[in-house]
Amino acid sequence: MKALVTGASSGIGRDIARELAKRNIDLIIVSRDEEKLNEVKNSISNVEIEVIAKDLSNAENCKELYEQVKDKHIDILINNAGFGVFGKFTESSLEKEINMVNTNVVAMHILTKLFLQDMKNQNKGHILNVASIAGFMPGPLMASYYASKAYVVRLTQALKEELNKEKSNVKLSVLCPGPVATNFNNVANVKFSAKPLSSEYVAKYTVDKLLKGKFYIVPGASIKAVRFFAKIIPDNLMAKMAYKAQKKKSDVTIHS
Repeated sequence: MKALVTGASSGIGRDIARELAKRNIDLIIVSRDEEKLNEVKNSISNVEIEVIAKDLSNAENCKELYEQVKDKHIDILINNAGFGVFGKFTESSLEKEINMVNTNVVAMHILTKLFLQDMKNQNKGHILNVASIAGFMPGPLMASYYASKAYVVRLTQALKEELNKEKSNVKLSVLCPGPVATNFNNVANVKFSAKPLSSEYVAKYTVDKLLKGKFYIVPGASIKAVRFFAKIIPDNLMAKMAYKAQKKKSDVTIHS
């Protein structure tokens, strides 16, 4: 088997790649940082690994990536590349937000579409889209980030139903973690009031559930509780609660 992992130079993406390698799954690892990708490659010795350095905030690069690997028999696609922006919507950087939307939404959309078309034709394969618990609620002070993750959740939910109606053997999963101790927090420069899970734990949990065909992957009991309450608490109240939580963070910017 072979998996393609985006955002694989650090954090959850790096550790998912390592967990897949433990299951003897060959890898194609992608991010914009070739040096860090090579560090990941050098830390894994039991499988074949190809390194591809590409900035996926550029839509043409996403298409080029697909063309580069489409004949390499990708069994698992992990759409993990992403980051976030913290701050009031009227004050945060428009340029950063556009780059975030291009990475979190456009890149995920392009790669999902192109690889899913192939997987449907072959009637096999698995795509994991990395969202966030943020995708289930409004997020004042991180409005664009929460909205981008809602797109990931809703698109993946809809595609799952399409595949079900067609009785396809292709599987989809959506990963919805809460706070995770990764470089996301450094890029975003935020501090969480809740203790974050380790990226190693989240990656192991994710790969275990992925290989069992689970659709919703929500690591951590407290985050499962958040998802439950997000279903039953009115959106306006969730927005007030989210605002209060975000205010506890330092006023700067977020990466996943």
